[in-house]
Amino acid sequence: MRLPGAEFALVDPFKVRNYLLATDHHIGQHKARFFASLGYGIANWAEFAAELLKYAQQDNATMLETNAYGTKYIIATPMTGPSGRSAVILSVWIVRDAEAFPRLVTAYKGEIR
Repeated sequence: MRLPGAEFALVDPFKVRNYLLATDHHIGQHKARFFASLGYGIANWAEFAAELLKYAQQDNATMLETNAYGTKYIIATPMTGPSGRSAVILSVWIVRDAEAFPRLVTAYKGEIR
């Protein structure tokens, strides 16, 4: 199924720069090292954000859970980064109860099952 409201999906630049690609973030630093191996870093954060957004708008999503904030979905995407290396990226999105569009929650290395 498609991510509900995918055409209006939001990737917060702060989350990308200060979490997913931040080598000094206490949780995000491990993700940042992985994404750096694909060729993504602070210098090209907008390219990475655009890739996540592109896949959110075109790939199939699977519903994960509904909680007090909204409904979460996950998308598994084979991605080739600027370094030429490829990996499956899992991106998690939430459609909040009071909103009609998905927001990026997180992204990390995944596997195809």
